Amino acid sequence: MRKQFVGVAKVSLSKMAFIRVLPHFELCPDGAEFETKPDESICEAALREGIKIEHACEMSCACTTCHVIVREGFNNLDEASEVEEDMLDKAWGLESNSRLSCQTTPTDGEFTVELPKYTINQVSEDH
Repeated sequence: MRKQFVGVAKVSLSKMAFIRVLPHFELCPDGAEFETKPDESICEAALREGIKIEHACEMSCACTTCHVIVREGFNNLDEASEVEEDMLDKAWGLESNSRLSCQTTPTDGEFTVELPKYTINQVSEDH
């Protein structure tokens, strides 16, 4: 009797998003462009790419330091949770297309985000 073995390759069906970060005088002077990994928030992707976006609450949706303004692609994002909306009300420079980058996980498409000039953070730490 002959045994046959079949190899199976795992393929991720999760799509990735393309993120364009507009220039920020301190955190990203030249701007940046990168793809997210599956199930990766904008904040996680930015940190992976070396953009030191603040995240004082360690990405637990308990502050507004990772606030971003989504200039393009906002309508392609999942809706913000009620908790995120409540936190955003406290963000500096809030706009109708603002999101907390730690709570925003784009799955597909192209997005342009702006990092606000300021954040509301009592103690700034180098994460």
